[in-house]
Amino acid sequence: MEIKGKLMHVLAVQTGEGKNGTWKKQDFVIETDGQYPKKVCLTIWGDKFNETFLTIGNELLVSFDAESREYNGRWFTDLKAWKIELAGTESANAPAPAPFKSSTPAQPSVVSPEFAISAEGDKDDLPF
Repeated sequence: MEIKGKLMHVLAVQTGEGKNGTWKKQDFVIETDGQYPKKVCLTIWGDKFNETFLTIGNELLVSFDAESREYNGRWFTDLKAWKIELAGTESANAPAPAPFKSSTPAQPSVVSPEFAISAEGDKDDLPF
């Protein structure tokens, strides 16, 4: 999934020890555009984040996975970011699509006489 928005907050880096060794994560909050903007908190795990993108006010395009888990009868949802880009950088480098060009000139729609339907009940040559 992807979400686009303006970076509002960058929370402190959290670290800890787990059964697989040391882990590190960073939470950040973006605000979406639109008539009803929403604030969304996402998490980056490990060394996947580029701190140059995490500047307050930057427009970001974030690719993420949503995952929920149960703990003591309650459900918790994580939005785990796996790619962060500055919004607009991908489209700025992409070539512009070629405009559609028809091979035939535009003509008004006219029904040919051989395709006109008659009310006299022509014989139907279809096998079904």
